[in-house]
Amino acid sequence: MKLSPREREILALLRSQPTLDAAGVARILGTSKGAVAVALSSLTAKGEIVGRGYLLRNEPGAVVIGGAVWDVKARSNDAMRLYTSNPSSISRTPGGVGRNIAENLARLGSPVSLIAAVGLDQPGRDLVAYTAEAGVDMSRIIFSAHDTGSYLAALDVSGELIVGQSDMLATDRLDVTTVSRHQDVIERASVVVVDGNLPPAVIDWALAVAGAAEVTAVVEPVSVAKAARLAPVLGPTRPVFAIKPNVDELAALTGTEVSDDTASIIAGARRLQERGVTYVWVSRGANGSLLVGPDSAVEAVWPASEVIDVTGAGDAMTAGFVHGLIAGAEPAQAARQGQLAAALTVASPQTVRADLGVAFAQALHDSPGANR
Repeated sequence: MKLSPREREILALLRSQPTLDAAGVARILGTSKGAVAVALSSLTAKGEIVGRGYLLRNEPGAVVIGGAVWDVKARSNDAMRLYTSNPSSISRTPGGVGRNIAENLARLGSPVSLIAAVGLDQPGRDLVAYTAEAGVDMSRIIFSAHDTGSYLAALDVSGELIVGQSDMLATDRLDVTTVSRHQDVIERASVVVVDGNLPPAVIDWALAVAGAAEVTAVVEPVSVAKAARLAPVLGPTRPVFAIKPNVDELAALTGTEVSDDTASIIAGARRLQERGVTYVWVSRGANGSLLVGPDSAVEAVWPASEVIDVTGAGDAMTAGFVHGLIAGAEPAQAARQGQLAAALTVASPQTVRADLGVAFAQALHDSPGANR
C-alpha cells in the first residue's frame, strides 16, 4: 500500500533510531504525539510495523554490488601547492563507492545488503564490523585472498578533491562465479545498485540477472576511467533503469564530447537511452543535476547550506535516489531527494553522516513541496 510522505519520514526515523518512541518522533518532526500515533497506527495497518516496539517489516529493499575500502583523506591546511609537501589534516574512514551507498541507504532507513570483497586481514574485519553496525546486512560479503582496498583523497583547503588514487585489487579480482553465489538476494531485491568499480563481466552478469528478475537496476559509473570501461556493457539486452554519471563520465560512456549545458547533456543522454537506459541522471556539481527521462528532462537542485567536505557526496546522492525509489517516489522526486542527501553530506566532515536519516527527515519536513 502506498505510504504518505509523513509515514515515509517516520519509517526512516524508526530505521535509523529504532529506540525512538512516539514522543521522540514527534519532537524531531515538530508535530504532536497524537498525530504521530495516528501515523503509527496507519503503518501498522499497512503492514510496515509488526508487533510491539515498532518492529519494522522485513522487506528486500536494495542490494548494492561494489567496492569496499578504507579512505585516507588528506585536507590541506592552506592553498595546496603541487609537487611539494603540504601541511594537512589526515583521517582514515570506511569508504568505497558501493559500501558508502549501502551505508547511506541504511542511515536513511532502507533495508540494504552489500556484496563486496574485502581481505582476510584486520582492515577487512574492521570494515565489515563498522558497516554492519551502521545497519547494512553484511552476510553476503566476499573474503578475498587480496588485501582490503584503500582510497587516497587529496583535498584542498576548501574541501574540493584535487586528486584521488585507489588500490582495489580485491574488487578487481571478483569474478562471476564468486558473485553468482548471491544471485538469490539480487533476484529478491527492489533495487540493485551496481558500482562501476566492478569488473565489466560482473557488471554484465548482474544487469542480466536483474533484468531477468525484473528488478530495478541503478548504475553508478564512479569515474571517467571506470565509465569508459563500463560503456561496452550497456546495451538493449541489459536494461538499466537509471545511470548517474557526471558530465565527463557521460562523455566517456557515449564516446562523444558533452559540454555542461542542457542541450548537450540531453543529446548525450539520448545516446544511452538508445542502449537500454531509461533514465540518465547527470550530476552537475554545485549546479544540481539533470534527470533525462524517455519524454522529458527535469532539473533537480537542493543547494548546500555550506560545503565542508565533498567526499562521499555522489554516493549519498545515489543512495538518496534509491531510497526514494524504494519508498515509491517518482524518479523526479527521488532525484530531488538524492540532491538533498548530497547537500547534507557536503555540509559534514564525514564521508557518510551518522545522523543522515534524522537530518534527511527533518529537511523534508521543513521544505514545503519536497515530496512532490
